Amino acid sequence: MTDPILVTENLEKRFGGVVAASEISLSLYPGETVAVIGSNGAGKTTFVNMVTGYLKPSAGAIRFRGRDITGSTPRKTAQAGIRRSFQISQIFPQLTVLENVMMADIAAADGKGGLWGAALTKPRMDRGRAVLERFGLESHADTEVGTLPQGVKKQLDIAMAAIDDPALILLDEPTSGVSVDEKIEMMDRVIDPLKGGGATLLFIEHDMDIVTRFAERTVAFYEGRILADGPTDEVLVDKEVKRYVIGGVHA
Repeated sequence: MTDPILVTENLEKRFGGVVAASEISLSLYPGETVAVIGSNGAGKTTFVNMVTGYLKPSAGAIRFRGRDITGSTPRKTAQAGIRRSFQISQIFPQLTVLENVMMADIAAADGKGGLWGAALTKPRMDRGRAVLERFGLESHADTEVGTLPQGVKKQLDIAMAAIDDPALILLDEPTSGVSVDEKIEMMDRVIDPLKGGGATLLFIEHDMDIVTRFAERTVAFYEGRILADGPTDEVLVDKEVKRYVIGGVHA
């Protein structure tokens, strides 16, 4: 059997007396697309923040490609090959789409050299345009990001996370703020190029139509713990998941 790319063992995060996550043990395997579901406050983003270095676990361990990365900084975690997007897009609204992608390229390359001196090179611009083409954003290359629709901003945020083809990409509510009519189309535009780059994907999502369409495996969180983990079609009909997570409505 293929070795897991990511393993978390009994992860726990406490904020004073509040337990935000407890006993989170999970293995992700190369090439998987996994959805994480749960109500607000269930521990989903806390889990992603611990894996990506934005929160230090209170207990437990994280291993990526067999190496212990528990407590690593976000920068070191990203350089190891784990990238993420955010529920609120982390983009520069006054820069163009291409400039945003080049900024992400600088971060992926350790940020060596002067900021714009490092950015304005032909190889970096070529890489940036290649990423935009891959994600269907080339027509927006010279557009100021602040003027773009929300769905395109989210698409750009995810494209920036995919710079350098990381092994694992974690998407925090990729369709948040995107209109119902745009969600499926936007996910189609990002999932295919991400999978084409060979990434293992984990995404947090509240829309069960998105989960059903794009995730072969689903992990359900409830009160900081994993309530269920398995094939999506099985998890979504689990009695406890229907009761505590999706309220009996698979829609």
